[in-house]
Amino acid sequence: MDNWKVGVISASDTIASGKREDDRIPVLRQMVNTWLKVDVAIYRAISDDMEDLKENMIELVDREKCDLLIVTGGTGLSPRDVTPEVTSWVIDRPVPGLAEEMRRAGLQQSRRAMLTRAVAGTRGNSLIINLPGNPKGVEICMNAIGDMLSDALHILQGTDQVNEDWGGLGW
Repeated sequence: MDNWKVGVISASDTIASGKREDDRIPVLRQMVNTWLKVDVAIYRAISDDMEDLKENMIELVDREKCDLLIVTGGTGLSPRDVTPEVTSWVIDRPVPGLAEEMRRAGLQQSRRAMLTRAVAGTRGNSLIINLPGNPKGVEICMNAIGDMLSDALHILQGTDQVNEDWGGLGW
């Protein structure tokens, strides 16, 4: 069993101000436990402010040493939805396949999934993923990529515990 450190940021003005309860975090905690067999170690509710999001993302990865940082919310088209832009500033390398698979899975449920701008990428040896800001979207997206998270983290951190079943394709 791996002991990954997982951080979660909920990007939401209303959640950060206490005007609304974070209904996505219980789902996210359960999904992280299902796929990685760990609990969320750090949780923060942050307003949809670019600088606040950037500072918190960098802090959780660089100083708190989160192996996986999940940022939920702020991935749509409204003017305050800035999570993808901030994530793009913070990451070193994009991992587009994760975002593509989340959108593909979402499209099976709703055509509105094509409007998400969520991104995924790496910063150092950490993986950063954007998820939608609603519980059902979190569940759909985590189920779409959950089986790859452990492998992604092992590969990223250079461990020898990677699942070698690549379907004979040599990826």
